[in-house]
Amino acid sequence: MKRRAIFSAALAAAIAATAGSASAEPPPLKQKDRYKVGFAQMESNNPWRIAETKSFKDSAESCNWDLIATDAAGSAAKQVADVDSMIAQGIDVLFLPPREEKPLIPAVKKAKAAGIPTFLVDRSVDESAAKAGEDYVSFLGSDFVDQGRRVADWVIENFKGDKGVIVELEGTTGSSPANDRKSGFDDRIAEDDRFRIVASQSGDFSRDQGRQVMETLLQAHPDVNIVYAHNDEMAIGAIQALELAGRKPGKDVMIVSIDGTRDALQAISDGKMGVTVESSPFFGPLACEVMERYASGEKIEPWVQVKDRVFTVENAADNIADAY
Repeated sequence: MKRRAIFSAALAAAIAATAGSASAEPPPLKQKDRYKVGFAQMESNNPWRIAETKSFKDSAESCNWDLIATDAAGSAAKQVADVDSMIAQGIDVLFLPPREEKPLIPAVKKAKAAGIPTFLVDRSVDESAAKAGEDYVSFLGSDFVDQGRRVADWVIENFKGDKGVIVELEGTTGSSPANDRKSGFDDRIAEDDRFRIVASQSGDFSRDQGRQVMETLLQAHPDVNIVYAHNDEMAIGAIQALELAGRKPGKDVMIVSIDGTRDALQAISDGKMGVTVESSPFFGPLACEVMERYASGEKIEPWVQVKDRVFTVENAADNIADAY
């Protein structure tokens, strides 16, 4: 009886250890001629998101994908529901740009539990609750902290005044780009005592909300002479608000941003914006390449980093034709 109890305990421990080791890695991806691929887009209300979705659709044929693409219309809850639907449809692999860091963690874990490897695209999740190489395969995207830091570097180098009064237009609250672009910029700009951030408020990465927030902040801080927007859409909205208030973007107010959209490059060429740091939306070919590497059994790095360019008046006009 004692020996049986010892054997049972050992068996239970072995099963637990096996289960633990199995769950410590993302599910594998079998090599196939054709894959059913899920792409759970978070929204389609701006040029960046539209270009990203198009990049996945354009890559589907050359990569032998049967692509299921959804649009969560800016709702984290809808995005979770979209992933649930894809799981039910039997997708082989999931590409997910999470709208917010925490609410999309259940979707990532559900996909893993269903044996579906997940790649996070352009945004990540809270690393304390879901980890690359364990709950999902990898994060494909830019260094958002570095993007913010590079904008701050440009401001420090190019601002000619004695006192920089900064208004910051933040992206979606709780999203990794907003969190990181803020910390990268704020920490770097704080190293130069000429600058002071007098207001920082979310415009949800939206042109119209960026305009509305800028209108409100301009009333409270009429002496603002630098606007840092976490994306080009909010920057363009800020330009509209400033011009309606009789201000001159590019002359009495420095506008700086991130993304590299066609409208931003045009604004730079027109002298209304100073700089935009690229954040490319063209993830389709990269997703195809990384997925094929994973299916072949290659270990994927936790972060497949995208390299970003910087656009200023020196090169903006030369790149407008290829912008989105």
